[in-house]
Amino acid sequence: MNIKDFLKSYKLIIIAIIVGLFLYFLALYSFDETQSRLVGLIGFLITLWTNNGLHMGTVSILPIILFPIFGVVDANSVVTNYSKTTIFLFIGGFLLAIATEKSGLHKQIASKLLSIFPKTPRGVLLSLMVTSGFLSSILSNTTTALLIITIASFLTTNKDFKFRLLLGVAYASSIGGIITPVGTPPNLILMDFIDSQGLESIPFATWILMMLPLAIIMMIIASEILLYGFKKENFELIELDKDKTELTHNQKKMLYILSGLGVILALNPIMKNLFGISINEKLTILTFGLLMFLPKIDLLEWKEDFAKIPFAIIFLFGAGFSIAMAFSKTGLATDIADIMMGFSYLSPMLLMIIIGAGVVFATELTSNTALTSIMIPIIYPFATKSGLDPTIFMLIVAISASYAFMLPIATAPNAIAMSTGDVDIKEMIKRGFILNIAGIIITFGVALSYWKLFL
Repeated sequence: MNIKDFLKSYKLIIIAIIVGLFLYFLALYSFDETQSRLVGLIGFLITLWTNNGLHMGTVSILPIILFPIFGVVDANSVVTNYSKTTIFLFIGGFLLAIATEKSGLHKQIASKLLSIFPKTPRGVLLSLMVTSGFLSSILSNTTTALLIITIASFLTTNKDFKFRLLLGVAYASSIGGIITPVGTPPNLILMDFIDSQGLESIPFATWILMMLPLAIIMMIIASEILLYGFKKENFELIELDKDKTELTHNQKKMLYILSGLGVILALNPIMKNLFGISINEKLTILTFGLLMFLPKIDLLEWKEDFAKIPFAIIFLFGAGFSIAMAFSKTGLATDIADIMMGFSYLSPMLLMIIIGAGVVFATELTSNTALTSIMIPIIYPFATKSGLDPTIFMLIVAISASYAFMLPIATAPNAIAMSTGDVDIKEMIKRGFILNIAGIIITFGVALSYWKLFL
């Protein structure tokens, strides 16, 4: 690091300290000393996550040091949050994702999906979005965006059509994450909180049945927003070489493994209901991930591939879980819920819309992982005291945290699309704002009419 970068980092850390102190003194007007310290520390951490004063992984480890030092939570309680089964689920899922990429199966999937739709503006856009959404439910949204944006960039030379394709991939990569519990960090945080509170967990297959219709509706709405104002004469398409080769041996192995895992996860809730027998889905996914290293399977190599796991993200999970735990242990979540009870005269429907809207627009500027970690422990006691279904309220928060479509800094897919140089930030903000609003309304409608069938 040169002196210029050091001074810049130092300045950003000072800004984070100032923000933390400001929030600490502000919180003293409403909360006790320990709770106010927690508010200040959270402000400090979120500012560092946002302004990149320190590497994300470094910031994510800080709760292990800061929470005990400032007397918020003891060290043992914090450390346990970095070794939860949810984190091992993420490791297993990422190992499967690495194996999928390494085998090239994702390219075969993309090629097949791209051939399904007609060669029209809507058909091409939807083919890319469906491909992105599907892959994002398995792979990370960052990986998906990188893979599919590469294809989208070369599909056309027309700038007006190209930026719509690029934004379509970015938006679908974020939307696709809601389809499975492992698709995006907020989903995992919600699952962990549900387990920690002793609530009835949402099985993997049930989650998919609940979220798939919402994801489909969101992608259709997104495609309409993106195609609005598009002139047909600007439609220009370069032929994409289709990979018509047979699946390789490794691709077949990977397909069988993923299919087997899918069958097990799909049968798990059925077996539980019929025979009272169930397996731990988190450990099952980790087991399947580790199977990739077995000699007879040989899809991953330990030295080469284990290093690809983004441990900074794993530490971010731990930080998120630690924040959620600290909210509960200090009583801050309950106290904020008591303050929110002052708004209990509002209808539950209006409250859901306000909460969802707040999360959607807040996640444009801050980590959706940190935001979900903060909001879910607050929403739970508030919903319980209001006599409302806490699971539906928490689901709205978790899903809304994936709706960040306006700004390049909001999500990695947005940033990747912007990095191509073919997307106008004004177009992203304008169309992203409309999609944010649509997401709030659609999620609210689906929550009240459809999710209740499963909960």
